Amino acid sequence: MTALTTAHDEHDKHDKAVAAPVRKEGPGTRPRARGPRGRLRRLALPYFLLLPALLLELLVHLIPMAVGIFMSFKELTQFYIRDWGAAPWAGLDNYSLSVDFDAPVGEALLHSFFVTCAFTVVSVGLCWLIGTAAALFLQDHFRGRGLLRALFLTPYALPVYAAVITWAFMFQRDNGLVNHVLHDQLGITDGRPFWLIGDNSFFALATVSVWKHWPFVFLIVTAGLQNIPKELYEAAAIDGAGMWQQIRRITLPSLRPVNQVLVLVLFLWTFNDFNTPYLLFGDAAPESADLISIHIYQSSFVTWNFGTGAAMSVLLLLFLLVVTAAYLLLTSRGRRAVDG
Repeated sequence: MTALTTAHDEHDKHDKAVAAPVRKEGPGTRPRARGPRGRLRRLALPYFLLLPALLLELLVHLIPMAVGIFMSFKELTQFYIRDWGAAPWAGLDNYSLSVDFDAPVGEALLHSFFVTCAFTVVSVGLCWLIGTAAALFLQDHFRGRGLLRALFLTPYALPVYAAVITWAFMFQRDNGLVNHVLHDQLGITDGRPFWLIGDNSFFALATVSVWKHWPFVFLIVTAGLQNIPKELYEAAAIDGAGMWQQIRRITLPSLRPVNQVLVLVLFLWTFNDFNTPYLLFGDAAPESADLISIHIYQSSFVTWNFGTGAAMSVLLLLFLLVVTAAYLLLTSRGRRAVDG
């Protein structure tokens, strides 16, 4: 009887050992590829999931870009709108006209370029300064911090058209809120200045741009501050480092990777900004606020010279590509020098 029981036990152990390598596929088990068809399906799945994004990128950006580059080599005016493919071939004439800074077209484009550079420097610098200061201020816990965060993000959450149109009403000379506060309430200005025409239009445009973009800086810097260990600040405080020393030695170096990407994104957004000046000034922007995006729009849809406008757009694209590549190269070298 004992020998029979032992034989049964040995038989059961043998059956379990044979059945052990067999694994049943459950809900969380990744199915194995069976045959060439399954292996091909597994390799093609990532590309299939990327296909909608690639198609949209092709339709929204790449094809219009290729058409715009082709148009820049054509003498396309209002006389060829119905059949713009029949427009005469201009070669590089549109480009030479755009960069001839002694001629009126090139001189106006160069002035618009300098205005855009000054506007970008002012807007990006103030956005970074205000957003970073607000993020540092709200880093510590205190009552009402969540409400302040929500209020700070309000300009970024508002639709751009509603926000800029509201600012356009506020900048009105006779019944605008800005002149009412500065002149009637505070008495800072001698009279009621014009904000949407003349030299003051540059400051109005910069004000709206900063108001619209600094919450984005605040949001990104706040996220970056969460990755800085609090032990660093505690150790610095024990060593006698003050608030400014902690910001200089700990906060800013830790935020360097975040700021590198943030400044590049702000630069591209601001340099290409079309909605803000168009909603503030309409088709004809003042000379002091003649951004290059509005200038290209006027060259294309106001004077009906689409070939020259397309050439200006291609030149702007090349400039942004060169600046972006140089910026990424410099920042990558700086990062390797710090790591080394």
